[in-house]
Amino acid sequence: MRVLIFEDTYDIEAMLESAGVDLSNHLVLQRWNSNEPVEQIEKFAPDVVLLDFFMPPNTGLQVLKLLNKAVMEKRIDRPQHIIGISSEPPANELMKHEGADEVIVKFELHALAIWNEI
Repeated sequence: MRVLIFEDTYDIEAMLESAGVDLSNHLVLQRWNSNEPVEQIEKFAPDVVLLDFFMPPNTGLQVLKLLNKAVMEKRIDRPQHIIGISSEPPANELMKHEGADEVIVKFELHALAIWNEI
């Protein structure tokens, strides 16, 4: 599984590994800013996109809107899972309303069932 993370503060891969998530069967790439997010998604072709809400220069919500537009215009394929990972539940709810498949507080990411998918 290919996982693309947009998160500017925490090393999500390290957080997941320290929580006991086995990422050995996953290719994980973290972007520490949200510059050219659609291009990053197109280039990496992730199965999973994790979106932090509070991230420069585009919020996770803005990235999701750009992604939705690109999918609608058939410029890119939609990732199988789009997950809002803000530490603020109201921000996650905004992303859920915009079309995120799931939302979760980033410090609970290890509990997602997707880590058991191959």
